[in-house]
Amino acid sequence: MNNEELFQASKEVLVGGVNSPVRAISPYPFFVERSEGARLYDAEGKSYIDYCLAFGPMILGHNNPTVRKAVEERLSNGWCFGTPTEAELEYASLITSTVPNVDKIRCMNTGTEATMTAIRLARGFTGRDKIIKIEGAFHGAHDAVLVKAGSGALTHSVPNSKGIPADVTKNTLLIPYNDLEALERVLKENEGQIAAMITEPAIGNAGCILPKENYLKDAKKILEAHNSLLILDEVITGFRLGQGGAQEYFGVDADIVTMGKIISGGFPIGVMGARHEIMDNITPMGQVYNAGTFNGHPVSIAAGLATLNLIKSTDALSRIADAGNKLQNGLRGILQDMSLNYQVQGIGPMFQVFFNDNPVTDLDEAKNSDDKKFLDYCAKLRDLGVFLPPSQFECCFTSIAHDQEVIDTSLEAFETALKATH
Repeated sequence: MNNEELFQASKEVLVGGVNSPVRAISPYPFFVERSEGARLYDAEGKSYIDYCLAFGPMILGHNNPTVRKAVEERLSNGWCFGTPTEAELEYASLITSTVPNVDKIRCMNTGTEATMTAIRLARGFTGRDKIIKIEGAFHGAHDAVLVKAGSGALTHSVPNSKGIPADVTKNTLLIPYNDLEALERVLKENEGQIAAMITEPAIGNAGCILPKENYLKDAKKILEAHNSLLILDEVITGFRLGQGGAQEYFGVDADIVTMGKIISGGFPIGVMGARHEIMDNITPMGQVYNAGTFNGHPVSIAAGLATLNLIKSTDALSRIADAGNKLQNGLRGILQDMSLNYQVQGIGPMFQVFFNDNPVTDLDEAKNSDDKKFLDYCAKLRDLGVFLPPSQFECCFTSIAHDQEVIDTSLEAFETALKATH
């Protein structure tokens, strides 16, 4: 079957024909058969240079041989036990020795589980109920944070999902990103009631929105003054912006950190970490509950170890940053030549083009972008064999497989697509 036929058949048995709303590309998605390096190959044999990278995990490129070998070796000895494994110890030791302010971790299965448990832990540790969430940041699809959320919730115009009782979100307080005055005001208005603020250090689910200078450091100081915690959601930025993630890159000390995506090389995982006195409140040592049949799944751990060891022993992070910077600079040149004032915003290996004449520093400014024209641009790029996340409110990523030839081919396609849609 071709892509359209596969989609029509899928709609009969999958809601909307997909298993996640961000995959619902109009008029129909392409169905991937295989992948290699920087490319995806669909059911019709067409190849696409991939800047979605499974929405972030594949910084080593697709079908990386080191990761594949580690997974094959794990599978040959069994793959699910319901007991601890030595590999979990090695994995946890690698993360705690690399990521600032993390003495212990708990492995889960998704970023959603990690942020959900981080909020529960912050509440349990502080004895407070309320949290602060940034407008447009996405922390998974659990009830407490699915309020003015980014990612698919923005793309599909459902920033607040049905089925979530008002009582569940009454303790979630919203403020704009990059607004320290709003943070101070909300903390004072709710003195002694705020457990934590949760934020992406760079908002990767409303496009790519960067923190203003010292924003994260100053936010941490303000939170500390009110005895509230800072939860940094590094599901996207962890082991991407540096081995120590955004904490290292921006020089900020979070109280609780969540990670995912990169740290399992494309297999399901979520990790939450903090210093001893916070983490020891998690069961079985404390009374903040977390459990899961697949927590620390041996296959995900094997893939994660292979990925993180390769990152630590090679120049992978500098290569993905270099590729991202070359693309961003090339895009800026193309836009300048075309007299388009669109914003190319990014930080090394993550970036987005906002179809917006003004810089984007928060959700409201992101929503002023021309998302319909952006989707036309994405569609034209797919015709040309380049795949971007199909939303103005997602982020593009580079991998070590995005070499100079791939970048040059991509920039030619970007220019053609922009000219065709303007």
